[in-house]
Amino acid sequence: MTGGRSQRTPGAVRATLLMLAGLGLFAVLDANSKNLSGTYPVEQVVLIRHLVLLTLLLTARAVWPGAGGPIATAYPARTLARAAGMLGAAVFFFLAFRSLPLADGYLVFFTAPFMTLGLAVVVLREKMRAAAWGWAAVGFGGVVIAMLPDLRAGGLWLSYLYAFIGTICHAVVMTSNRGLRHEGGFARLVVWPAVLAVSVLLPFAIADWRPAPTKDLLALMANGVLAGVANICLALAFRHATAARLAPLEYSALVWAVLFDVLIWHHWPGVWTLVGAVVIVLACWMSQRKVRKAP
Repeated sequence: MTGGRSQRTPGAVRATLLMLAGLGLFAVLDANSKNLSGTYPVEQVVLIRHLVLLTLLLTARAVWPGAGGPIATAYPARTLARAAGMLGAAVFFFLAFRSLPLADGYLVFFTAPFMTLGLAVVVLREKMRAAAWGWAAVGFGGVVIAMLPDLRAGGLWLSYLYAFIGTICHAVVMTSNRGLRHEGGFARLVVWPAVLAVSVLLPFAIADWRPAPTKDLLALMANGVLAGVANICLALAFRHATAARLAPLEYSALVWAVLFDVLIWHHWPGVWTLVGAVVIVLACWMSQRKVRKAP
């Protein structure tokens, strides 16, 4: 028994650290994108992100042939679904954060663990205890609590909708990562989303392209590095643990969101936001406990 536990622990710790690192990098990415959202269209920002990352990969492969692993996949449908999810999450969260504080958008994002639990059962056939579903419902209730004041005031409906769609896309990425955990390398994480982004966004980006000064150009390019490293961290995390076990860790992103809201935009979270966050974190924690007890 002790030997089995020692074999599982290093992988679990590694997965946890990778997941937390990926989420932290995504928070920096979102803060950077929010700063850019008032000046540049979403098509341009997301397209540059993917082109920068693709350029870095191709440069690395020119110096070290085969760097990043193979581009082809034995699971094209799952890989394309992951690429579409990554593109959708980037576009819709960018649109959401034009108006929403990071913390408010992240509370909607916190429904992703519960969506991922559902997708893990339906798509990956992972088992789930009934109690975990109950805590998922509590978590959704926490999101409603946090959103209610803004929705009652009649504002930000569209921004919350964008955040919700982005969250669905993110849950697809998380589930796809688990389904593709046996495929090594990270080249697929770069090439497939980049090809899809160029195919879909390039015509719109050209039509509404806005020249960027050096400072903004560097910020636009930084998004590519941040997104690439963050997605690699998440993909590696899912090679060491199940989607159901890792999903609840996503509430850690709230710490970054509140920190950036206060430091950059001087926006303190409201009472209802904090109450909703407490409910969501509790639900995530309890859900994770129930998942760990699943047979």
